[in-house]
Amino acid sequence: MKVGHELPPLEIPITRTLIVAGAVASRDYQDVHHDAEAAREKGSPDIFMNILTTNGLVGRYITDHFGPESRLRAVKIRLGAPNYPGDTMVLSGTVTALDDDGTAEVRVVGANGLGHHVTGKVTVKVDVNAAVREGAS
Repeated sequence: MKVGHELPPLEIPITRTLIVAGAVASRDYQDVHHDAEAAREKGSPDIFMNILTTNGLVGRYITDHFGPESRLRAVKIRLGAPNYPGDTMVLSGTVTALDDDGTAEVRVVGANGLGHHVTGKVTVKVDVNAAVREGAS
């Protein structure tokens, strides 16, 4: 791994189930995340994903790539275009900094049909010994 390393993209289908389950799992009971009629009354064309679900998906993207020994140190994200049912979000990432101790900063973008749903930076600690073991196999 080195600065400039691009993580493979991850396509996530945005379903009603994902949006509602993510909201409920994060204890976000705002009606705009599970009630399409209420969302429309508030000016949205449909229900939309909450930031806590997005945060979890970004974390999953990073730890899936760097492995089970990796540890998230910071996740700093900003939402843009909403994730609506029927769309697909594609997460991508680029390593922007790397310390000798295995701490990496990754710029993350999650894009959907409307534009960038999420942008941000994730700091992850990678177990360099695990990476060496994997490379030796």
